[in-house]
Amino acid sequence: MSTTGITETTQYLTFKLEEEVFAVDVAKVREILDFTLATKVPGTPDFMRGVINVRGNVVPVVDMRLKFGLSITEKTVDTCIVVMEIAVEDDKTILGALVDSVQEVFELEANQIEQPPRIGTRWRTEFIKGIGKRNEELIIILDIDRVFSSTELGIIQEAGDGAQV
Repeated sequence: MSTTGITETTQYLTFKLEEEVFAVDVAKVREILDFTLATKVPGTPDFMRGVINVRGNVVPVVDMRLKFGLSITEKTVDTCIVVMEIAVEDDKTILGALVDSVQEVFELEANQIEQPPRIGTRWRTEFIKGIGKRNEELIIILDIDRVFSSTELGIIQEAGDGAQV
Protein backbone atom coordinates (compact mmCIF):
# COMPACT_ATOMS: atom_id res chain seq x y z
CA MET A 1 0.00 0.00 0.00
CA SER A 2 1.32 3.42 -0.87
CA THR A 3 1.76 6.04 1.85
CA THR A 4 1.78 9.11 -0.38
CA GLY A 5 -1.82 10.15 0.18
CA ILE A 6 -2.64 9.06 -3.37
CA THR A 7 -5.37 6.45 -3.01
CA GLU A 8 -6.84 6.05 -6.47
CA THR A 9 -5.81 5.60 -10.06
CA THR A 10 -4.98 9.00 -11.54
CA GLN A 11 -4.07 10.19 -15.02
CA TYR A 12 -0.81 12.11 -15.29
CA LEU A 13 0.81 14.22 -17.97
CA THR A 14 4.55 13.61 -18.08
CA PHE A 15 7.20 16.06 -19.23
CA LYS A 16 10.98 16.24 -19.23
CA LEU A 17 13.41 18.70 -17.70
CA GLU A 18 16.92 17.68 -18.72
CA GLU A 19 16.90 13.89 -18.31
CA GLU A 20 14.36 13.79 -15.47
CA VAL A 21 10.72 12.83 -16.07
CA PHE A 22 8.08 14.73 -14.09
CA ALA A 23 4.33 14.29 -13.92
CA VAL A 24 1.34 16.44 -12.99
CA ASP A 25 -2.26 15.43 -12.51
CA VAL A 26 -4.06 15.98 -15.83
CA ALA A 27 -6.90 17.66 -13.92
CA LYS A 28 -4.50 20.62 -13.43
CA VAL A 29 -3.61 20.88 -17.14
CA ARG A 30 -5.63 23.19 -19.37
CA GLU A 31 -3.68 22.86 -22.61
CA ILE A 32 -0.28 22.40 -24.19
CA LEU A 33 1.13 25.10 -26.47
CA ASP A 34 4.07 25.25 -28.82
CA PHE A 35 6.94 27.41 -27.59
CA THR A 36 6.10 31.12 -27.80
CA LEU A 37 8.41 33.99 -26.95
CA ALA A 38 7.22 35.63 -23.76
CA THR A 39 7.16 39.37 -23.12
CA LYS A 40 9.48 39.96 -20.15
CA VAL A 41 7.96 41.72 -17.15
CA PRO A 42 10.43 43.88 -15.17
CA GLY A 43 10.94 43.11 -11.49
CA THR A 44 9.91 39.46 -11.63
CA PRO A 45 11.97 36.47 -10.42
CA ASP A 46 14.51 34.94 -12.82
CA PHE A 47 12.38 31.82 -13.29
CA MET A 48 9.54 33.92 -14.71
CA ARG A 49 10.15 34.18 -18.43
CA GLY A 50 7.35 36.72 -19.01
CA VAL A 51 3.78 36.66 -20.25
CA ILE A 52 2.07 35.38 -23.39
CA ASN A 53 -1.30 35.96 -25.01
CA VAL A 54 -3.53 32.89 -24.95
CA ARG A 55 -6.75 33.66 -26.84
CA GLY A 56 -6.93 37.19 -25.45
CA ASN A 57 -5.83 36.29 -21.91
CA VAL A 58 -2.46 37.25 -20.43
CA VAL A 59 -0.77 34.11 -19.06
CA PRO A 60 2.48 34.25 -17.06
CA VAL A 61 5.15 31.75 -18.17
CA VAL A 62 7.64 30.21 -15.75
CA ASP A 63 10.77 28.30 -16.72
CA MET A 64 10.48 25.07 -14.74
CA ARG A 65 14.19 24.38 -15.21
CA LEU A 66 15.12 27.65 -13.50
CA LYS A 67 12.52 27.10 -10.78
CA PHE A 68 14.20 23.78 -9.97
CA GLY A 69 17.72 25.21 -10.01
CA LEU A 70 18.71 23.89 -13.43
CA SER A 71 20.03 25.82 -16.44
CA ILE A 72 17.71 28.03 -18.50
CA THR A 73 15.48 26.20 -20.98
CA GLU A 74 16.86 26.37 -24.50
CA LYS A 75 14.32 26.34 -27.33
CA THR A 76 14.21 23.10 -29.31
CA VAL A 77 11.61 21.58 -31.59
CA ASP A 78 10.15 19.80 -28.52
CA THR A 79 10.07 22.77 -26.11
CA CYS A 80 6.52 23.65 -25.12
CA ILE A 81 4.37 25.43 -22.58
CA VAL A 82 2.00 23.46 -20.36
CA VAL A 83 -0.83 25.77 -19.27
CA MET A 84 -2.02 24.77 -15.79
CA GLU A 85 -4.42 25.95 -13.11
CA ILE A 86 -2.67 26.21 -9.76
CA ALA A 87 -4.30 26.70 -6.37
CA VAL A 88 -2.57 28.30 -3.41
CA GLU A 89 -4.69 28.80 -0.31
CA ASP A 90 -8.08 29.83 -1.76
CA ASP A 91 -6.70 31.48 -4.88
CA LYS A 92 -6.40 29.99 -8.37
CA THR A 93 -3.86 31.11 -10.96
CA ILE A 94 -3.39 30.14 -14.57
CA LEU A 95 0.24 29.87 -15.59
CA GLY A 96 2.32 28.41 -18.36
CA ALA A 97 5.14 26.04 -17.42
CA LEU A 98 8.00 26.02 -19.92
CA VAL A 99 9.31 22.44 -20.24
CA ASP A 100 11.82 20.64 -22.46
CA SER A 101 9.21 18.28 -23.89
CA VAL A 102 5.85 16.72 -23.12
CA GLN A 103 5.91 12.93 -23.07
CA GLU A 104 2.49 11.32 -22.67
CA VAL A 105 -0.65 10.94 -20.56
CA PHE A 106 -1.09 7.68 -18.68
CA GLU A 107 -2.63 6.26 -15.53
CA LEU A 108 -0.79 5.26 -12.37
CA GLU A 109 -2.41 3.27 -9.60
CA ALA A 110 -1.70 4.10 -5.97
CA ASN A 111 0.41 0.94 -5.58
CA GLN A 112 2.74 2.20 -8.35
CA ILE A 113 3.63 5.32 -6.33
CA GLU A 114 6.01 5.56 -3.38
CA GLN A 115 6.89 8.39 -1.05
CA PRO A 116 9.82 10.54 -2.17
CA PRO A 117 13.09 9.80 -0.38
CA ARG A 118 13.89 12.21 2.45
CA ILE A 119 17.55 12.36 1.50
CA GLY A 120 19.57 11.86 -1.63
CA THR A 121 17.35 13.89 -3.93
CA ARG A 122 18.20 17.23 -5.45
CA TRP A 123 14.53 18.26 -5.48
CA ARG A 124 12.75 19.76 -2.48
CA THR A 125 10.44 16.99 -1.36
CA GLU A 126 7.66 19.24 -0.04
CA PHE A 127 6.33 19.67 -3.57
CA ILE A 128 6.77 16.06 -4.64
CA LYS A 129 3.65 13.92 -4.16
CA GLY A 130 5.51 10.72 -4.84
CA ILE A 131 7.75 8.74 -7.12
CA GLY A 132 5.86 6.77 -9.74
CA LYS A 133 7.18 3.50 -11.12
CA ARG A 134 6.27 2.63 -14.68
CA ASN A 135 8.13 -0.21 -16.39
CA GLU A 136 11.75 0.54 -15.46
CA GLU A 137 11.25 4.32 -15.32
CA LEU A 138 10.96 6.48 -12.20
CA ILE A 139 8.69 9.51 -12.52
CA ILE A 140 8.69 12.48 -10.12
CA ILE A 141 5.04 13.32 -9.44
CA LEU A 142 4.72 17.00 -8.59
CA ASP A 143 2.19 18.57 -6.27
CA ILE A 144 2.00 21.56 -8.61
CA ASP A 145 -0.02 23.57 -6.07
CA ARG A 146 3.02 23.49 -3.74
CA VAL A 147 5.82 24.19 -6.25
CA PHE A 148 5.32 27.95 -5.98
CA SER A 149 5.00 29.81 -2.69
CA SER A 150 2.07 32.16 -2.15
CA THR A 151 4.55 35.06 -2.45
CA GLU A 152 5.84 33.78 -5.78
CA LEU A 153 2.30 33.24 -7.06
CA GLY A 154 1.39 36.75 -5.98
CA ILE A 155 4.26 38.14 -8.07
CA ILE A 156 3.28 35.91 -11.00
CA GLN A 157 -0.38 37.01 -10.75
CA GLU A 158 0.57 40.68 -10.55
CA ALA A 159 2.78 40.30 -13.61
CA GLY A 160 -0.05 38.66 -15.52
CA ASP A 161 -2.62 41.21 -14.36
CA GLY A 162 -0.44 44.23 -15.05
CA ALA A 163 1.02 43.20 -18.40
CA GLN A 164 -0.33 43.88 -21.84
CA VAL A 165 0.54 41.54 -24.67
